[in-house]
Amino acid sequence: MLSYGSTFFLKIRKFYYIRKNLVCMKKRIVVCGSNGQLGQCLRDVSVLIPHEWLFTDIEELDITRADDVKAYLQQHKPAVVINCSAYTAVDNAENEPEAAYAVNALAVANLAGACKEYGSDFIHISTDYVFDGSNNTPYTETDSVNPLNVYGASKLKGEQLAMEALPETLVIRTSWLYSEYGKNFLKTMLKLGVEKSELRVIYDQTGTPTYAGDLAHTIIAIASKIIAGESFARGIYHYSNEGVCSWYDFASMIMKTKHIKCKITPILSSEFKTAVKRPAYSVLSKDKIKTTLNMSIPFWVDSMEMCLSKLP
Repeated sequence: MLSYGSTFFLKIRKFYYIRKNLVCMKKRIVVCGSNGQLGQCLRDVSVLIPHEWLFTDIEELDITRADDVKAYLQQHKPAVVINCSAYTAVDNAENEPEAAYAVNALAVANLAGACKEYGSDFIHISTDYVFDGSNNTPYTETDSVNPLNVYGASKLKGEQLAMEALPETLVIRTSWLYSEYGKNFLKTMLKLGVEKSELRVIYDQTGTPTYAGDLAHTIIAIASKIIAGESFARGIYHYSNEGVCSWYDFASMIMKTKHIKCKITPILSSEFKTAVKRPAYSVLSKDKIKTTLNMSIPFWVDSMEMCLSKLP
């Protein structure tokens, strides 16, 4: 008859000890705006870290309602809240400033305030449109901000309100986001490229396309560092893929990679009919995130090819 101190029972005790500690270490992460392209990419990569993920969008949590946000965080007590929600219709925002500010600013303040009250870390996604594009070298996190449109101004206000409510907020500014999900420039070019023989695309706006899948991996890595208790400076970080191009270059590379015989003709911004001013130059410096958080960032063409390989 086996005694309690036998090898068999020691193994059983060790198994339950390890399992108990794994359960204790497991944390909860809330993602807001999970139906957007970045939110869906986060769903894809969330399996990489063994924590409990709660993916929310307006159906589960209306972040513009402060009381609802507080109640949700009080109930679930997440270790980290990741806000991917945004009013991203740049043109429409000029005519709907209240709607843009409600999502891009006031809702961010709601989340940051609730995170402070219930002890959650807060990661918020912002944009290169907080800059006016007058630089001729990559924008750093400490460069002056001066948004040209309502969308950019509302996103900047969101950053400011978050920092006021929770100084330890981690803001990630990104640029020219695209993915295999939702509506974005890459998918629009693919659709129009097979429908039309020629497309006219702006060549005097310069930035960097950012694959949302890469940004999702970066957010996951940062959340893991936070949960592991690693010490690093909070505040604003820039993230985009490496490299620089125009919208014309981006469109041309999409057609070349997919072997689509559609002529891409470069045009000036002034030839494109829109009431919204956009920054002519919005390249982001990634030096801070690479050195502080030891992040490796792929080149934009490589990431574009990865994304295209996932599409029909």
